[in-house]
Amino acid sequence: MPVLAAGCAALALAACGSSDPPATAAGPVNVPYAAGAAAASNPVAYWNKVAADTVLVPASATGTIEEQRPNLPVDLATVHVAIYDAVNAIVGTHTRFAAAPTTQAAGASQEAATAAAAVTVLKGLFPTRSAQYQGAYDTYVAALPDGDPKARGLAVGTEVATQVLTLRANDGRATNPPPYVAGTAPGRFRGTNPIGLATPFIKPFTLTSASQFRLPPPPALDSREYAEAFEEVRTLGLGASAVRTAAQTELARFHTENPSAFAARNYRSFAKDDRSIADNARLLAMLWVAQADASIACFESKYHHQFWRPTSAITLADTDGNAATTADPTWTPVVPTPNHPEYPSAHMCVNGASIGAVKAHYGTDQITFSFGSTVTNTVREYSGPKPFLDDIVLARVAGGMHFRFANVQGGVLGENVARWVADNHFRPR
Repeated sequence: MPVLAAGCAALALAACGSSDPPATAAGPVNVPYAAGAAAASNPVAYWNKVAADTVLVPASATGTIEEQRPNLPVDLATVHVAIYDAVNAIVGTHTRFAAAPTTQAAGASQEAATAAAAVTVLKGLFPTRSAQYQGAYDTYVAALPDGDPKARGLAVGTEVATQVLTLRANDGRATNPPPYVAGTAPGRFRGTNPIGLATPFIKPFTLTSASQFRLPPPPALDSREYAEAFEEVRTLGLGASAVRTAAQTELARFHTENPSAFAARNYRSFAKDDRSIADNARLLAMLWVAQADASIACFESKYHHQFWRPTSAITLADTDGNAATTADPTWTPVVPTPNHPEYPSAHMCVNGASIGAVKAHYGTDQITFSFGSTVTNTVREYSGPKPFLDDIVLARVAGGMHFRFANVQGGVLGENVARWVADNHFRPR
């Protein structure tokens, strides 16, 4: 099958895509909004919620490295790889991702395998957070019919998850990079003690390296493209902007919820109640593996380019060498700016990857869905992936956090990672 070349990140996705047919041929797909709820009757969504609630417990000063440095995309990817390999060992419809049981899997309970796979991973990563998962596991397993299928399902899930934990052990998140030294040259990021420094050192699930899809440099400071992007965020993202509408302000605030909690809750709905366990297992494994690898690749590009945020660019515009930009020493954005380099946009990296995985799984971009935010307490309906991603681009510009080009290129990186995952893994047998 065709695969993406490492240099494909700078190109439009259409130029990089596979000629393979979709993994799952489908017509239009409607995803009902579930507000993050997940019933036990949908095992993959149910254990996704348990796992997300476990990972989102605040970091601790002691314990496993995962308890000290939880990483939701990486940790959920680990859980869902185990679920996928356990369920797929039973149904045998798709290629194995990482692990295979020695237990006779045919005819085993998929529900039992899903539960055992999820909880075995959670016990391995977060042993002191058992309050989040042990009671749920005991109740769930007790409700399953006793017998050989249940016993073998539990054995399959446990065995596969143990192999996945071994594969992901010492994943690099314990790396302590040297203290960050903020730049002073025009265009350099000014942050102190920025977050995500260790992310590029985490071992990817599928990429050949964290830099495989490294993006080209942002536009030159003296270019017209930079000046146009500068002016857009300067006027639209200003705290007291006269041109930003109330709707745009709400959109900016909508996307300021903790990205991990926002993603875990909203993407859970794509594991639909009317799909099979195996189908949902594949979908969420693809989605979270793509999001994890896109996050790693995104922060590798961020710290490679170390580009300044609009708040620095606008207040220091008299140093950028561009006659078309004007400094405003008092400029402040309407919402807080995250403390990591600007280029590319992490929101677009991870959501581009997640949506790319969803499209690859369903075999269509005719997908309607809704996302909600706990910041605005509103729900936004989307007629397809493009309007959703366009919303994020506008939100990050209107919020004063990103230049448009950082969002566009972040989306390219995310979709390229998703295509790489779909072309090389989770394939039909």
